[in-house]
Amino acid sequence: MATRAILARTGLRAALRFAVDAVLPPLCPACSRPLTDDGAVCASCWSRLSFIARPHCERLGIPLPHDAAPGALSARAIAEPPAFGRARAAVLYDDVAGSLVHALKYGDRMEIAPMMGRWMAVAGAELTARADALVPVPLHWRRLFARRFNQAAALAAVMADLSGIPMLAGALKRVRSTPQQVGLTRAERAGNVQSAFRVPAAARPDVRGRRLIVVDDVMTTGATAESCARTLLRAGASNVDVIVFACVSGATVI
Repeated sequence: MATRAILARTGLRAALRFAVDAVLPPLCPACSRPLTDDGAVCASCWSRLSFIARPHCERLGIPLPHDAAPGALSARAIAEPPAFGRARAAVLYDDVAGSLVHALKYGDRMEIAPMMGRWMAVAGAELTARADALVPVPLHWRRLFARRFNQAAALAAVMADLSGIPMLAGALKRVRSTPQQVGLTRAERAGNVQSAFRVPAAARPDVRGRRLIVVDDVMTTGATAESCARTLLRAGASNVDVIVFACVSGATVI
């Protein structure tokens, strides 16, 4: 039900943009160059996107050196094993990826959610093949009211539609209005989201014993994904993985 509602809102926004495009040409959401098709990026920005492929860290999904063995782990995954099982990202977070995230989150460019969600579905196919449900990272109600939509839920709705896996939009609730993570250190990010989420009592039967995937737009230090995973596991989830659109790299192989 929640998935259909989000897709319906996305469709309404797309219809409004179509009306605008009848007068003004669509623009690349990353660089604002004119496009022939909406919901895409220009050729220049496409060529600069860094799609993640193997070899990558089996746990964190971040790229590894080309000579890394299959199943290799990054130093970060060895030193600080995450609560979640595995994470996958479609692209590295760089200027173009950051512009796309910003356009979706703050620029009301909902027409790019299907494109970003498709890339995430491809990147996380091995995870969704064994998952029971998708859980978008929730916004606090104040931020949701100000922004009018949750970008993680919009991306999860696209993935749910493509994979046939249900989305549990109410499985997690953000109970603390945390400051933005931008500019915070790794330790500050972890402290910022500590105890920020809970599983409502009504959602516990949907979580208990299930293999879940947390969906978000960006993973930097992994503090938000870690907090969500721990919350879901404490509520009885059998496994929690993570799929994001973009992740910050910086890994060495062990």
